[in-house]
Amino acid sequence: MSVSPAPRLIRFHKPYGVLSQFTAEGRWRGLKDFIDLPGVQVAGRLDADSEGLLLLTSDGRLQARIADPRFKMEKTYWVQVEGVPHERALAAWRGGVLLKDGPTRPARARLLAPPPAVGERDPPIRVRRAIPTTWLELAIREGRNRQVRRMTAALGFPTLRLLRVAIGPYTLDGLAPGAWAAAPQA
Repeated sequence: MSVSPAPRLIRFHKPYGVLSQFTAEGRWRGLKDFIDLPGVQVAGRLDADSEGLLLLTSDGRLQARIADPRFKMEKTYWVQVEGVPHERALAAWRGGVLLKDGPTRPARARLLAPPPAVGERDPPIRVRRAIPTTWLELAIREGRNRQVRRMTAALGFPTLRLLRVAIGPYTLDGLAPGAWAAAPQA
């Protein structure tokens, strides 16, 4: 009986509280709790307190093409922020935001109305009764540490929830939190 090889590329819906590595650390779980495929490695990363699409592959060149900022693969995020961003904030994200480590590249930015149907997070986000929240979509072509969170905070709209929904042509479509599936080659 032969064992079939691991898929060349898989899509994983990383839940909140899971690291972008197979081993757990402290209070954060690892990918081994969800994925038991030998030979696959994470292509890029997503912070433990962020959710959404994570790609894993057994192909080193594909991993580099997905993860390396030099290839400028667009990453799309749905972001729930505190407050209601105005057109000036959207224009600033579209033009690039000055962060402590320098200006960001321009992003695609738009409000998501109605809010996306993403279900509740476990644990739930903090809610302040006097401050509304808004969902927006930000798409970036670089990958600095916690960049989206820093971009929203720089304009006065702290991120409450961050969900990556696409990396280049690969999307989160059809994946429940904690689920994975083979991805078609783009």
